[in-house]
Amino acid sequence: MILQQVGDALPSTPLELVSSADLATHVVLAVLALFSVVTGFLVVMKWWQFRRVRREADRFFGELERTVRLEDAYRAVMKLPQSPYRRLLREGVNFFSELRPGALQQTAQADYTPLAQTQLEVLKMMFSKEVSAERDLMARFIPWLATIGSVSPLLGLLGTVLGVMNAFLGIASGGSGNISAVAPGVAQALITTVMGLMVAIPAVISYNIFVNRLGLFAGELEGFAQEIVGTMAREGRV
Repeated sequence: MILQQVGDALPSTPLELVSSADLATHVVLAVLALFSVVTGFLVVMKWWQFRRVRREADRFFGELERTVRLEDAYRAVMKLPQSPYRRLLREGVNFFSELRPGALQQTAQADYTPLAQTQLEVLKMMFSKEVSAERDLMARFIPWLATIGSVSPLLGLLGTVLGVMNAFLGIASGGSGNISAVAPGVAQALITTVMGLMVAIPAVISYNIFVNRLGLFAGELEGFAQEIVGTMAREGRV
């Protein structure tokens, strides 16, 4: 096969190398192309999701700054669209209301019945669970970028090894070992390695960026949960 290729016109561009490659190379390139499409889709989707959550957070905390008491803040933000911060406040206030029914409607601080230490710990555990749930929701599909970034170079290397093996088998069957017979097959084999790296590099970069933003998001939620508990303590509710 290699000798026939040498006898004919040699491929001079990457596109010609791909079109004249064997079936194994085409299969590997097709899988890598699919990985590239998936990576692009995930990057756009997660970027839009983090951007949307950032806008929701700005609007949410803008509403909170206009309120003083916890019940006023609750009523104000419940009019906003669903967001992780709104859900966290809602779950916290609802859980507190179950522990102390009617406590939010009490206006005089003397009427407040503070939570017991055990109840306060349970409240903090509930906030921790909700923060973890929101973090897991935002982290959805991000590990796929790490998987693609790890697998793509290996898949490209597999295609290269198969291509080199095929090239040497062709040389052995043809009985010629000059560089003109070896070079086209090796060049075809290296195409999959290049493609694997082209897919892996954006996936790994995107994964690291999103993991960093996910950590900032989770830290902001944890800080907000602590602020809710602090507000309850300042108002004498805990």
